[in-house]
Amino acid sequence: MAWGLSVAARNASGKAVTDLIDGGTGPGTIEIRSGSRPAAPADTATGTLLATVTCVDPSFGTWSGGSSTFADPAGVTAAATGTASWCRIKDSSGAVVMDGTVTATGGGGDLTLASTSITSGQTVDLTGGTLSMPQGG
Repeated sequence: MAWGLSVAARNASGKAVTDLIDGGTGPGTIEIRSGSRPAAPADTATGTLLATVTCVDPSFGTWSGGSSTFADPAGVTAAATGTASWCRIKDSSGAVVMDGTVTATGGGGDLTLASTSITSGQTVDLTGGTLSMPQGG
């Protein structure tokens, strides 16, 4: 059986992860990509880089109940055309912090967009995102 974490421990561990995104000399970034997500964040990014979004600093709101909502960054211009399926979040120095899923609003992804169909030159704007730390047990 795995350890079970209290809400305070879940909030603290989540804040530690988001502090990595916010650390360094500037805000972190989110790469929105097409294709299949790699098995681990240490693996080389796959698919086409559709857009790079600069995070707000702090990148997430207050941690409560083991989760936090992504702070809404400004929209960006898409660099390529494709279907968004995953994202890679990096700190300001370009070190990978985590990977996640991307879906259309209401689709249950880690990050959501109005539509996952992206065309080069269009504005890409996040519609939401939540990071939750597991309770375990």
